[in-house]
Amino acid sequence: MTKIRAILVGEKISSNTKPAIELFSSQRFGEKVGEKIEYTLSEALFLVENKKMEIYDYRGKKLNEKSLYARFQKIDKKFKIKYQVFKDLRARGYIVKTALKFGAEFRVYDKGKSVGKDHARWILFPVSENQAMTWHEFSAKNRVAHSTKKNLLIAIVDEECDVSYYEVKWIRP
Repeated sequence: MTKIRAILVGEKISSNTKPAIELFSSQRFGEKVGEKIEYTLSEALFLVENKKMEIYDYRGKKLNEKSLYARFQKIDKKFKIKYQVFKDLRARGYIVKTALKFGAEFRVYDKGKSVGKDHARWILFPVSENQAMTWHEFSAKNRVAHSTKKNLLIAIVDEECDVSYYEVKWIRP
C-alpha cells in the first residue's frame, strides 16, 4: 500500500489521497469530511509510526515522528496518556474514535464491529496512575457511560506507559 500523504495545518491533519480513503473504508482510520479524511492526533501518529502515513506542514516540509509527538503534546497536554491508550487498543484490534460529544475522550468498538452501523461498547477515560480521581469524578464518568448506553472503561497508564483497564458495568440486583 502506498503511504498516505497528509497535511498538518494548525491542529488539523487531513488527506484526500486514494490510500487515505481506502484505509478509512477498510480500517476506519479518520473521519470523512467532504472529499477528504481528517485524522485525530492519535490516529495520525499511530499511522506514521506504522509507516502508513507521512505528514507534511503547509509549506511542504515532511515532519518526523519526534517533531510530531512534540507538536501534538503542545496542542493537547494529555496527548501522551491518550496516545498510549489509543495505540494499545488499536494494536489489539479495537476501533477507537473520539467521544467528545459524549463528554469522554474515546468510544471503543469491539473487534469486528462497524462504526456507523454498530454501537460502541465502551466510553473510555484515559488517566495517569499519578492522577487522583474523586468519587464525584468517578460517578460523573459512570453517569456519562450509562446515559449513552455504554460501559465505562477507565484506562490507567503507568510510568512505563503500560496500560491497565477497568470496566464498570451497571447491574440489576
